[in-house]
Amino acid sequence: MKFLHTADWQLGKPYGRIQDLDKRARARQERVEAVRRMTALVREHEASCVVVAGDLFDSSTVDKSTVSAGLSAIGGLEVPVLVIPGNHDHGGPGGIWEQDFFNRERASLAPNLTVWLEAKPVAAHGAIWFPCPLLRRQEQADATAWLRDPEVFAQGGAAHLPRVVVAHGSTMDFGSQAEAEDDEAAATHLNLDRLPMEACDYVALGDWHGTKQAGPKAWYAGTPEPDRFPKGSDYAPGQVLLVEVERRQAPRVTALSTGRLAWHQREHRLEGSEALPELERELTTQLGQRAQEDCLWLRLRGHVGLEGRKALDSLLDTLKARLLRLKLSDSVALTPTDDEIAALTTGEDPLIASVAQHFIQLAQDPEQAAVARAALQELHAQLR
Repeated sequence: MKFLHTADWQLGKPYGRIQDLDKRARARQERVEAVRRMTALVREHEASCVVVAGDLFDSSTVDKSTVSAGLSAIGGLEVPVLVIPGNHDHGGPGGIWEQDFFNRERASLAPNLTVWLEAKPVAAHGAIWFPCPLLRRQEQADATAWLRDPEVFAQGGAAHLPRVVVAHGSTMDFGSQAEAEDDEAAATHLNLDRLPMEACDYVALGDWHGTKQAGPKAWYAGTPEPDRFPKGSDYAPGQVLLVEVERRQAPRVTALSTGRLAWHQREHRLEGSEALPELERELTTQLGQRAQEDCLWLRLRGHVGLEGRKALDSLLDTLKARLLRLKLSDSVALTPTDDEIAALTTGEDPLIASVAQHFIQLAQDPEQAAVARAALQELHAQLR
């Protein structure tokens, strides 16, 4: 049988680091659109169901419009959608799954949605499923511990049907995906080494936001819409997994693209103002003519003169307008050229020359550099 394995939709994610409210709403909406894009993949590959390995919602307190939009997208998938709670949308008391509004909207918009709140075998849709739901936001116990007895996989009858485990958390050799600025803890710790892997046929995992294989039969699907800066060269978000599984056969796993927004990192050293055109060319190559479809973490080092700083600030203003988010690490020193220094310090007015010399020296102090740079640029502009 074939199914789509996905996880970490986190519908309703606030994107608090995106300052512009309209851009923030754009990023939130794209997470719903990623679910809608799965519809074409379900039809093209004739998947029998969609499995969400935790964190369908970003929290148990998402607003009602997010609940309705998400359930509408799920209903549009048309095939059964099978979900376990993750740490963000846990299945304990007060969780979203028991709220009246959610249940009314599910009945109306997404009757194809099943939420597994118990750790017990379920025979459905061509397989025997072994869900490992999280019932707390921070679960200390290993949610897969109940599967360590090989006899568990004999339950449910239908010996010819594949056995599929669905769990959410970090594995022993695999840290949590949390980006430092997100300050999120891992959902729970999963010790896959203690599972009788010969008895099951596939382990569908959630929590790591990039697609990654965690064992011969275990995979993280990653989030279907990228939501953070890459964690390394092998970090691969924006995908779902097409899984073809048979009893006692190695699973066949194919990654399918679903993401739209792009998250980039770039580091550049400026050796004088003449290096700015190279930076602009590199950014144009990377970002193209897109607007509000990219997030960029830009690390700048080196030095520029007064005219170069003005041009650099203009470029940064353009990036802030075009990007969904610009995360900027700017340690570019202000080093006026000889001509710029001469224009400021050897003029006819000794007071202007004295003030200019003072700010040139002050610009070398990291704590005062921003104020000194602004003052020098203003003084230079007035003299010109």
